[in-house]
Amino acid sequence: MDETLEQNTVNQSTDEEMNDADKQSLPEDQNASSSSDTDSASDDDQVADEDLNLQISTLESELSSNPANYDAHVQYIKALRKIEDIVKLGIARQTMSQLFPLTPAMWQEWARDEITMNSGSEAFLAIEKLYERGIFDYPSVPLWCDYLEFVQEHDPTVRECSPSGVSKTRNLFERALVAAGLHMTEGSKIWEAYRDFEQAIVYTLDETDIEAREKQLHRVQSLFHRQMSVPHSGLKSTLLAYKSWLVQQGNALDADSDSLEGVSPDVASSYQKSMDVVNARMHFEDSISGKEETDVERLQGYMDYLKFEQSCGDPIRVQALYERAIMDFPISTTLWVDYTGYLDRTLKGAAIVRDVYSRATKNCPWVGDLWVRYLISLERARASEKEISSVFEKSLLCTFSTADEYLEIFLTRVDGLRRRISAGGELEDDLKFAKISDTFQRASEYLLVHLEDPSGLLRLHAYWARLEATLGKDLVAARKVWDDFLKVRGSVLEAWKGYIAMELELGNTREARSVYKRCYNKRFSGTGSEDICHSWLRFEREFGTLEDLEHAIRKTSPRLEELQLFKLQQDIKSIGTTKEQKEIPSKEKSGEKRKQDPNISDQQSKPKRQKNNDKKIKNLHGEGKNQNVVSLDAANKVDNKEAEGEKSSSSNIERKTDIAFGRSKHDDQCTAFVSNLDPKANPDDLQRFFSDVGKVVAIRILKDKFTGKSRGLAYVDFSNDAHLAAAVAKNKQKLFGKKLSIARSDPKQRRGKEPADQKKHGQDSSKAAEPHGESEGNNNNNNSVQFKGKSTFAVPRSIRALGWVDTGKKTEGGEDEEKPPQSNDEFRKMFIKK
Repeated sequence: MDETLEQNTVNQSTDEEMNDADKQSLPEDQNASSSSDTDSASDDDQVADEDLNLQISTLESELSSNPANYDAHVQYIKALRKIEDIVKLGIARQTMSQLFPLTPAMWQEWARDEITMNSGSEAFLAIEKLYERGIFDYPSVPLWCDYLEFVQEHDPTVRECSPSGVSKTRNLFERALVAAGLHMTEGSKIWEAYRDFEQAIVYTLDETDIEAREKQLHRVQSLFHRQMSVPHSGLKSTLLAYKSWLVQQGNALDADSDSLEGVSPDVASSYQKSMDVVNARMHFEDSISGKEETDVERLQGYMDYLKFEQSCGDPIRVQALYERAIMDFPISTTLWVDYTGYLDRTLKGAAIVRDVYSRATKNCPWVGDLWVRYLISLERARASEKEISSVFEKSLLCTFSTADEYLEIFLTRVDGLRRRISAGGELEDDLKFAKISDTFQRASEYLLVHLEDPSGLLRLHAYWARLEATLGKDLVAARKVWDDFLKVRGSVLEAWKGYIAMELELGNTREARSVYKRCYNKRFSGTGSEDICHSWLRFEREFGTLEDLEHAIRKTSPRLEELQLFKLQQDIKSIGTTKEQKEIPSKEKSGEKRKQDPNISDQQSKPKRQKNNDKKIKNLHGEGKNQNVVSLDAANKVDNKEAEGEKSSSSNIERKTDIAFGRSKHDDQCTAFVSNLDPKANPDDLQRFFSDVGKVVAIRILKDKFTGKSRGLAYVDFSNDAHLAAAVAKNKQKLFGKKLSIARSDPKQRRGKEPADQKKHGQDSSKAAEPHGESEGNNNNNNSVQFKGKSTFAVPRSIRALGWVDTGKKTEGGEDEEKPPQSNDEFRKMFIKK
């Protein structure tokens, strides 16, 4: 052997001398060319190094301003590996691993770099921890194989086959089998490595130690039996390997045949069952192989595969399949939510559930529901307050899509604290009610700014106040919670009701009454103002004295009358608006059913309308003698408003129609009317929707006057007619999933025609009624008479009032008789003059 080595050395030296001689014999021009190529290569390397340094500087500044940039971390690590900056590379990897779960390939690369650069017992322990962190993130078969190989090669106790080293390796192999041994296509690699390890131990034993050898061979055979009872795609090759091993042990078998002849019945039965399981799942394996399928198809394949495994009822196989799925789709929210939900249903309280939630929130930190369920799982596992508090604080650092997710996290935290404090027994030092108050305070400060829905805030503060009063035994603090909330949300009726309900629940009727006195005259949306008044009256009937009830009636009656009058005025306005919006007279829609008498003027139809208004007022306030009635002044105001509506010219009608439809003084020639809008659409959404058609001048979304919410209608003004035409061409296109209806706005179609009677008689509608201001002035005169009670001030069509004479008749003296009253005010003045 030494002679061979010496001869190789001689040959090598001879080759080097020949090469030197060849180099010396090269022509000068070739040497020059070779030198220039070397210089050029060095220049290119220098330029590449400068580019890398510039890239590293750029990535460092990006990561300092945005540490959550995943791609920047990946590129930064790659660049540092190229320049072999070991110190910065280690720091970069450590920083990224704390923010994100690294992929199995990144863990393998990190461990291999550390193995190359370091050696010794300290380096071995550090690399071993790296592998442990990697398999915690993802139970990858290749990563497990690298870990097992590293331990066998670099652990001195394992290399020497000491009892402690062998025991350590066997435990590590068993962990690998539990984590990844059920992998249908790759799990057999771990089984084979385990068999090879046990077989290698056989060769280290003394041949004279028959008992030890028999025991070790039995271990190898047991591994074969276990492997053939586990379904995996390499079962046939495992059977052939087993038969070959049996032949080596002196058994007469056909090692090249995949038949079960010569195999024990128990092993053959297990093998056949495993093959049946494999055959039932191969079409699912094909759907997730990724050879021809897209990512969407593969994900759907996993979901179908999981449903099938769950129907089979084997939780271990289901969990193994979930682990395979999340390795291929690590940031799939659907997979993580399904996986954690399945574990909650099947393995409640197990340590593995807590570990899976930790990984889920690390892969998908933007899903609030995962954090909520993580906190609950920690409580179920009886984790320490320190651990739960740490997870809670991490969740608040994440960015969620809505403020409601933050609300759920805060409430879940409070739920856990309340349950553990209420349970009694020995509590941890830092587990006190003050922690609940602090959590509520933090939630209120954040959500009052970011949460728009008042129902969520109401839920939070009602819960807070109740716990302060019951668990904290501090009624003053509970009332302060409500008072502080009402300072910023005093227009929310449910908040006042919640405050009152708490006082009643605690039996404090006096304090509940004081809250009613504070809020009964406030303005609430919808029918809230009436509801709170009626609620106070009902409260006094059930809890108060007669004096309390009468006091409440005196306080609420004027308020209720004011609200009823306002409602009446709104009803009359809506009737007038509806009339103005009619596009075609009713006689043109259904045909002229009857002909009006040309001698009947338009003013003669007013008494009938006034009669209807009078009926509305009576219905609101009651017909009895003891019932309150609306004063004549209020009725005059209603009547004069109607008269003003009738005297308006066509231009005024157009202006009112524009106001009713939320329109301003824009050129209707370039306006589009948009309907079927999604309620959540805002002007910015419409601006982006029409951005491709041209310049948008203005956008007006119509909103409900009571609730302030969108009515699904909008007007969009464009700079010219071409842009408007392009916008109308987008009719039936979708915005937020709803097809928009877009048409050219034409307000002339909404303008009603002049009444036929007015055209015939040539009457000026502006003279049909007295101006509103003048009417009020007459009513407020000190010498005027006010009619209150049941005063009839409308002229029925079929009955002529006192003093009525036919128009056009002359008196005996030849003078024109007095004209009939033209309005209700003139009719009243006639009585006053008399």
